[in-house]
Amino acid sequence: MSALDKLTQDALRTEPDYSAAKDRLSDVHTVRLLHVAMGLVTEAGEFLDMLKKHVFYGRPIDKVNADEELGDVSWYLRVGAHELEKSLLGIMERNAAKLRLRFPEKFTEADANVRNLDAERKFLEEDFLR
Repeated sequence: MSALDKLTQDALRTEPDYSAAKDRLSDVHTVRLLHVAMGLVTEAGEFLDMLKKHVFYGRPIDKVNADEELGDVSWYLRVGAHELEKSLLGIMERNAAKLRLRFPEKFTEADANVRNLDAERKFLEEDFLR
């Protein structure tokens, strides 16, 4: 057996049984959130690709394309918020409040590296349930 075949067998040995995941995918709420997650990653990748072409290939920043990709991201955000039965505005306000908690004055590397994740989670859970 080749070294590559052995590594492949090691990977397959640790692959999960997908039957439980398949069952969870029968739930439309899970499928909607999966669609949102895939869409957010895809659109963010398209935005990043436009920026990559500017930085590494010398193309001008395509503001029309950037605007389109951000609009597509917003579509997925709105669908995700709807699935969570939350308003996008409420999600954005919760995020702003979390960042005020994390960075009371302004962003600092120290605050970014030493975060009270328990306090943030408690705040987010309390606010989410309101």
